[in-house]
Amino acid sequence: MILFLETLKIRPSETWDKMQKSKRLALLFLILAITIGADQVTKVLAQRYLSPQSTSYLNDLFRLQLAQNNGAFLSLGSLLSDQARFRIFTIFVGLFLLGLLIYTVRVAEHASVGFLFALGLILGGGLSNLLDRVLHNGLVVDFMNIGIGNLRTGIFNVADVVLMAGLALLLFVRNQAHEDESSTAPDTSS
Repeated sequence: MILFLETLKIRPSETWDKMQKSKRLALLFLILAITIGADQVTKVLAQRYLSPQSTSYLNDLFRLQLAQNNGAFLSLGSLLSDQARFRIFTIFVGLFLLGLLIYTVRVAEHASVGFLFALGLILGGGLSNLLDRVLHNGLVVDFMNIGIGNLRTGIFNVADVVLMAGLALLLFVRNQAHEDESSTAPDTSS
């Protein structure tokens, strides 16, 4: 990554606010490449080395188990018809992600690093799961599960984690921006 940043000629003294749009977009696409690449590699490894029988780690806190998910996050929508799932999870999600990518490219010049990073994570997770749906006839490869005893998450993948991290970061960045605005707003109480 350092080599990539050197290629972009990003110097430590160069501030984020002064960084050119092209460099910001290059960083966005680096985030996308890393998140999609990591998710797809882990899915290939899961398909090669895991079975539908779970393997438990850390006193059953963490389980690895291969699953093919035809629904959304935590199998939401898995009971819909094939046609409805295709329309919602492939076409609609694909159009939403395309719109989000266009929006992200348009705001990249003025967006904060946190905002751009959050959108990059959301896009990376969403695009990687969409890629699964396109390549695997509407299915997404899932393989991780965490929990204690019977209180467990559904089975998920790296793209799900990345997407949720992006959403959490987006909420944090938005909250920080509102706090900054309210701390710099003039006091009108007197």
